[in-house]
Amino acid sequence: MNFRTNIQLQPERNQIDYNSKLLLIGSCFSENIYKKLNYFKFNASSNPFGILFNPLVIENLIINAINKKEYSKNDVFCLNERWHCFDAHSDLSSSDKNKLLQNLNKEIIAIHKQLSNSTHIIITLGTSWVYRFIETDTIVGNCHKVPQKKFLKELLSVNKIVASLENMCTLIKFVNPTINIIFTVSPVRHLKDGFVENSQSKAHLLAAIHQITNKRKQQYYFPSYEIMLDDLREYRFYNSDMIHPNKTAINYIWENFKQVWIDEKSATIMKEVATIQKGLAHKPFNPNSKQHQLFLENLQTKIEDLQKRFHISF
Repeated sequence: MNFRTNIQLQPERNQIDYNSKLLLIGSCFSENIYKKLNYFKFNASSNPFGILFNPLVIENLIINAINKKEYSKNDVFCLNERWHCFDAHSDLSSSDKNKLLQNLNKEIIAIHKQLSNSTHIIITLGTSWVYRFIETDTIVGNCHKVPQKKFLKELLSVNKIVASLENMCTLIKFVNPTINIIFTVSPVRHLKDGFVENSQSKAHLLAAIHQITNKRKQQYYFPSYEIMLDDLREYRFYNSDMIHPNKTAINYIWENFKQVWIDEKSATIMKEVATIQKGLAHKPFNPNSKQHQLFLENLQTKIEDLQKRFHISF
């Protein structure tokens, strides 16, 4: 008897290989996919403005990057002896206002270049719930522990999300007509919103994405959410918080992503990279032994060979 319903996926065209350039934006689950791509030394960059959860904030980031917005003192504020920006995650916050502004403007220029030059962009949406800062009537990317009474919590309608996603695609294609845009919905459960509210939030995201996906326009959907919820479908695939997918689940979703989006010819290179990564992580009993020195020489030869063939940097 079969106790699982395995998802059946087919490879997409315009797959990712070692000549591809990738940009990943969105919720914390995009970081999991990025870590896999980075481990295998694909040319990928992730969340220059930190983790962002809702579509309006991601759209705003893309607008600002394309327009090369210059952040100024009016865009940042000080709280608890640190400077923050509502457009960015607290990872970018700093005790130095000028350093924060410098980093924001540096990353905006970097994102502009990445949007223009990437072959693939992966956008992972986490929630339809947004927080509107009452003083400025703007949706924020991160509340930075500003008192909750200063925000209004709203649920984006499907139509509002569709309009946001369509605008994202139009803007990205304006600077990069040949780019492949891959949308996915994070399987992370936002239970602080409530069980029903989380389901409603994810449903709005899914309904909106499927209105704008179009393979002819190179706008795709990858079912991370469905793999977690309908294929794995057990609490043993979550971390102890019962919210985030655990290592086993992430590996399983990654294997499905590989099947759909990684070019088959890259498999051999990935094996070579994995061998080197394991070698770099190896901890010898005797670092000064001749055997270990020979091991390091052989490892360096493999690294140099890959660097020459594919410009891979370790």
